[in-house]
Amino acid sequence: MAETDLMSAALTTKQLQQKLSSEKKSERPVLLLFEIPSARVVENQLSKYVVYEVVVMLSGSFDSHHVSVERRYSDFLRLQRLLLQEFDSALEDVSPPPKLLSGNFCAAVLSQRRLALQDYLAKLFSTRCVRRSPLFAAFFTETEQRRALVLLRGGQFRLALQQLQDVLALQEKLQRWQTPALTVPTLCALAVCHCDLQQPQEALDAAQRALPVARRCGLRSHQAALLRLLMDLSYQLGWPGARLQDELQGLQDDPPTLKELVIQQFT
Repeated sequence: MAETDLMSAALTTKQLQQKLSSEKKSERPVLLLFEIPSARVVENQLSKYVVYEVVVMLSGSFDSHHVSVERRYSDFLRLQRLLLQEFDSALEDVSPPPKLLSGNFCAAVLSQRRLALQDYLAKLFSTRCVRRSPLFAAFFTETEQRRALVLLRGGQFRLALQQLQDVLALQEKLQRWQTPALTVPTLCALAVCHCDLQQPQEALDAAQRALPVARRCGLRSHQAALLRLLMDLSYQLGWPGARLQDELQGLQDDPPTLKELVIQQFT
């Protein structure tokens, strides 16, 4: 009996330790981490340059889905230029590695620059005004958003969908330091793709995720276009849409379609 009690007490102690450990982990601040694990040389008839793979992830066990983008050195320079225009004094000690006159494609140099660019992104994120700036978020998503728009406008909805899903994953990682409205245009574009692919339930899900945020952030054009789409989808799926109709009438007489709005915004 005594032995059973000791085993029970030991088990309880172990459970308590696990609980305390779990609570400590949950109290740790969530950080955005950047890794540049690889670089590759791209050469064509007109130019030769390097692209760096940038992996974006949340710290600890908060993130099991690491998403990456590819950026050129010139993209980092452009980001620095834009940030300096807005936050000059805050970036006195933060800059990307300098340009090189030679040796740009040497393996040893590429390795050094990978680490230097990785450190640069970490320092930018540690600067409060920068990590909350739309410019910082745009660095990781703007190229892919525009690429998705080209695909969408060209009727390549499945390819656009894949691109937009990666953009959304990145924006969701960045969102806790950005405006809540960050994901609204992407969710709207996803809804458009799903509609054109004859996937009404998936389109409904994306639109329903975007609508509450559009309401809270006062994005009336998005709100109206989303309501118009949701009314159409509700009709297709056999759901009542009277409440949506009443809300729409209070916003705009003749709102653009969601597709029109998406194309206008990304152009």
